[in-house]
Amino acid sequence: MARIGIIGSEGRMGHALAAAIAAAGEVLSGGIDKGGDPVALAKASDVLVDFSSPHALEANLDAAIAAGIPIVVGTTGLEERHHWLCDSAAAHVAVLQTGNTSLGVNMLAHLVREAANRLGEEWDIEIVETHHRMKVDAPSGTALLLGEAAAKGRGVNLASASERGRDGITGARAKGAIGFASLRGGTVPGDHTVHLFGDHERIALSHLAEDRLIFAKGAVRAAQWLIGRDAGRYGMGEVLGL
Repeated sequence: MARIGIIGSEGRMGHALAAAIAAAGEVLSGGIDKGGDPVALAKASDVLVDFSSPHALEANLDAAIAAGIPIVVGTTGLEERHHWLCDSAAAHVAVLQTGNTSLGVNMLAHLVREAANRLGEEWDIEIVETHHRMKVDAPSGTALLLGEAAAKGRGVNLASASERGRDGITGARAKGAIGFASLRGGTVPGDHTVHLFGDHERIALSHLAEDRLIFAKGAVRAAQWLIGRDAGRYGMGEVLGL
């Protein structure tokens, strides 16, 4: 049985992860939150799962490196510096970082990449995400994951192609743009739809999350898959064999 340590254990995802670990027949080696010791947790674990906060990421990656174990990073709201930290850590241990650990969402990303590639930039892409009122970052990590999938399908850089927060007289939509819209309210765990608009036709690819347990189950599966892997940076697509 794998010993899985949770960073961010007292949050909603932390509790869901504990349940998913038990359901998978693995061992919860412990959990920490703000002020906890990630190094001690790493030494007691075979793999870490981090759903804490961006500012804690560097210390958590350092703990995984010190213990020589892999780490799954599901924390959202990451910036360029955090991705650089993941790349740096991946030179020493296996790092799986993703904006969403749901198996369904990652299958959706695969479909979005294929659609964007085959349909081309003549089709406009808009990504709409809806989350609970307490979510602090926008667009969601999942929306950005889907945007990256669309950008990769087109062979472009998402940072230069994305359009966000339209307001006022913005002018006509730029050809090849990937648009984002964020809705917040209620207790929605996470809904995402990628709209592809062609001339006189359109496609909508959607994923609706009904329970946070789907993210926890996916994270546990990722943790199981990551144990024993060579140092490097991985994604959920590899867990699914995509």
